Amino acid sequence: MPRLQVEVQGVVQGVGFRPFVYRLARARGLAGWVRNRPDGVEIEIQGSAAELDGFLLALRDEKPAPARIQGIQARGIGELPGASLFSIRASGASERTRPSVPADLAVCADCAAEMDNPGERRFRYPFTNCTQCGPRYTILAGLPYDRARTAMKDFPLCEVCAAQFADPADRRFHAQPIACPACGPKVVLQDSRGTPRSEGDAAVLAAAAELAAGSVLALKGLGGYQLLVDATSEAAVARLRARKHREAKPFAVLFQDLAALQGACGVTEVEAALLQSPEAPILLLPRRGGGIAAGVAPGNPDLGAFLPPSPLHRLLSAAAGRPLVCTSGNLSDEPMAIGDDEALARLGAIADAFLVHDRPVLRPVDDSVGRVEAGSLHLLRRARGFAPLPLPLPFEGPPVLALGGHLKNTVTLLAAGQAVVSQHLGDMDSPQGLALLARTVEDLLEFFQVEPARLACDLHPDYGSTRLAESLARAWGLPLARVQHHHAHVAACMAEAGLRGPVLGLAWDGAGHGTDGTVWGGEALVVDGPGFTRVGHLRAFPLPGGERAVREPRRSALGLCWSVLGEDAAVAELFTGAERPLLNRMLERGIHAPWTSSLGRLFDAVAALTGIRAGAGFEGQAAMALEFAARASDDAAAYAFALRDGVADPAPMLAELLEDRRRGVAAGRMARRFHAGLAALAVAFAEAGALEDVILSGGCFQNRLLAGLCSRALRARGFRVHRPALYPANDGGISLGQAWVAAQSVAGPLLEV
Repeated sequence: MPRLQVEVQGVVQGVGFRPFVYRLARARGLAGWVRNRPDGVEIEIQGSAAELDGFLLALRDEKPAPARIQGIQARGIGELPGASLFSIRASGASERTRPSVPADLAVCADCAAEMDNPGERRFRYPFTNCTQCGPRYTILAGLPYDRARTAMKDFPLCEVCAAQFADPADRRFHAQPIACPACGPKVVLQDSRGTPRSEGDAAVLAAAAELAAGSVLALKGLGGYQLLVDATSEAAVARLRARKHREAKPFAVLFQDLAALQGACGVTEVEAALLQSPEAPILLLPRRGGGIAAGVAPGNPDLGAFLPPSPLHRLLSAAAGRPLVCTSGNLSDEPMAIGDDEALARLGAIADAFLVHDRPVLRPVDDSVGRVEAGSLHLLRRARGFAPLPLPLPFEGPPVLALGGHLKNTVTLLAAGQAVVSQHLGDMDSPQGLALLARTVEDLLEFFQVEPARLACDLHPDYGSTRLAESLARAWGLPLARVQHHHAHVAACMAEAGLRGPVLGLAWDGAGHGTDGTVWGGEALVVDGPGFTRVGHLRAFPLPGGERAVREPRRSALGLCWSVLGEDAAVAELFTGAERPLLNRMLERGIHAPWTSSLGRLFDAVAALTGIRAGAGFEGQAAMALEFAARASDDAAAYAFALRDGVADPAPMLAELLEDRRRGVAAGRMARRFHAGLAALAVAFAEAGALEDVILSGGCFQNRLLAGLCSRALRARGFRVHRPALYPANDGGISLGQAWVAAQSVAGPLLEV
């Protein structure tokens, strides 16, 4: 009978794919075997020609929901004597490692029902999982995906679990993280010094009681430690903010179930499906009901909401009986803790109690954050549920390692025609953040067994990621691609969309080191292959005090008015008498007043001039407040920008805004007119560029109103608009763009040896 050798590439390990193949083959009476290899799954299958054809179609059409098939290759290996059995073989070796790693999956409906059934062995067991759910990337030490290469290797299966693992009819057939109360991890409640107080289900119930009493709880989750408090208690939220040193940035809220979440937020059918999906991201949703403390997201009409991603979260939130703030286990600007001793040392002064367990977390993976726009998910932070799923690219270049930027950092490894973008690593402002970056580089290279042929980093010489890239390039003797920040923003979206160029990219964000040494951020770039041309930008203005302007939008307003009007009368009320002479001297002498074309800083300036916000507790807070005010208005007017020779002059906009302010026009109407003016500017840039494909990327396009206005205006003029979706528009996508550029750059000014 004919026999085929089949190779399946993609995310096909840790998602129940081998058991699926086994059952599919047995149902069709086919013989042969299936096994994992580091680059995917290998199958030998034998039977009638008709059944083999049906088997190949079913591989793609009936695959497990979490699987992501990128290719199926089948070839005949001759007519062989008939055989009667199909089996799962031990994992095999491969000459080439093609990145194919499953992401962590939220608890499935079957496991949730089992946890709720008192007659089941895993009743209320906080580590229940099967082939369709549970930890993957956070416990996986290497490929192929077998229990011996996971954090479960030190938990031998009991007799009953071993029987389920070996039973083709069981949904735990070859489920590598399988566990039960008899043989799996156990949960313990400790005090802030690490002294055990209770175990098992009693520990979960005691932890819930701590939350109800207003305590801060440190929870060892899927990808590291998290900090939880009662989201309905203003006092508890304020206590967490004070201890965590997080002044105003919004917190996410964990709800027990969809019904509870719908009581606090407006939820569409698409959003409900995403919230209950295996990825279970945090979604930004409009607030609808009361009950959530105002301090959870001060001044924000949206709420970051999600459902329990793990059995432990599910048990704890149900026992608490109320919405819970659930945020990363760290101090502000530091990475989350994953080790037990590390957590006690770093979080002992924040948390009153620790709910821990004895299953190691091998790498930190935070919660993913996104929003739904026009029926599609757009990620703002890519982590649990999505990382490190690979992105196929339209070319195969040399292996590239890209180290990203400074904020919202990620690392990208490009090899074998795919890009693997790491989980969100956070900001590189702390020694802990830089140490995590170095560990992630080492982890990715070891995990995928890839030796890079070149490195890539940001053009900024002082970023910690740049310094690490330079050090590695010297140590390994490799070329280093220094990729301009906004070029990388556009390139990342091109990689996701499968575009090679030429495209017009509008890269609008806070700041990026420009090729001319100034601070860019309101750019129009034509990108074609690995190169780019700056064809337009916002007219530059100075920032008195430099980086201080990020936390003081009034400084951006001062620099804008000084450069456009030649004086600062429009912002006089924002400064004391002692401040103004000092800042004026900075501007006049050009000392500590770098010039920028940043649209993010223009947003800050307008927020200050409209009276919406003159200060900021975190980067982007003023711009967010401006967006929220604009969303509350339906004003149809638009402020004008003058586009001359590629330079967008804000002078007409500023004149109209100040006149409106003099006339007492509402701040929300002025904010709306500013957004509408930017949409008209986007069209003007696109028409000047005369290219059909337009990319909108950079942190400013996290602004839902701005992105929607620009997209609709451009499409109305016949342009094809592309926006980042599963890779963030913010700096979380920078490393992907760097890798995309470096892989195509053979020589030229971007490369330095």
